[in-house]
Amino acid sequence: MSDNEQSITIIKRKKVVGGDGHHGGAWKVAYADFVTAMMAFFMLMWLLNATTETQRKGLADYFSPTIAVARVSGGGDGAFGGDSLQSQSTLSQNGRGGFLSLTQTRVETEGDTGPANQETADETLAKVQAGLTGKGGESLVAQMALDHIITRVTEEGVLIEIFDLEEDPLFLPETAEPTEIMIAISEMLSDTLSLTSNRISVAGHSRAYSQVRLDNPAWDLTVERAHATRELFEADGLLPERVEKIIGYGQQKPIARNPMAFRNNRLEIVLLRDDV
Repeated sequence: MSDNEQSITIIKRKKVVGGDGHHGGAWKVAYADFVTAMMAFFMLMWLLNATTETQRKGLADYFSPTIAVARVSGGGDGAFGGDSLQSQSTLSQNGRGGFLSLTQTRVETEGDTGPANQETADETLAKVQAGLTGKGGESLVAQMALDHIITRVTEEGVLIEIFDLEEDPLFLPETAEPTEIMIAISEMLSDTLSLTSNRISVAGHSRAYSQVRLDNPAWDLTVERAHATRELFEADGLLPERVEKIIGYGQQKPIARNPMAFRNNRLEIVLLRDDV
């Protein structure tokens, strides 16, 4: 080769593929995580379908660090503005629910009753809530009973509302015979009411019944259930002279948007103000 001839340089590049291509194991780890997550999801869905609402609430309460009175009614100014996830079916109510701290003194009431009376109502409400919360920790039945109770201040006094849950009613259908949960609630409330000396009124409310029925049991049921509640209280030690009024409202004052909802089956026990 002469010096005048140009030499040709050949460069050979080798392409290197990292991770061993489709033979690597990274995708297997991701797939295993996906399958595990799907299995956990379907297990959760199966468990939700296999248990009742009452059982789920009991399990949730067991793992809860605190027991809140009135889980279906708030009253604070947090993310839900005092409402709860179940409040969509409930008409708006003034007052405060059991989520408020017992040391909190600010209360929104259904009327201007004056500072002195307001302070007395706050103290009474605090006693009632503390008594119910303490009783709720004694057994699983007592914890489940708190799901039926809401407390708040009204212009009449401190109102304790006890209401039906669709899978856990207070009375046998269309009778005034109390169920096991109602008996447990009566025992709790009787001990709690003994912490106060206020006079008491008991009012019964009912859901609406179909208009095609020849007889409407709402009026009789609300009166009979109010009397049955009074008898339970007295059997548990409440002094008979403290009960001032027994009222049956029938289906005239629904609290749920659907008049036929079981949530309208309720009892309202009011610790009356001294000036009422």
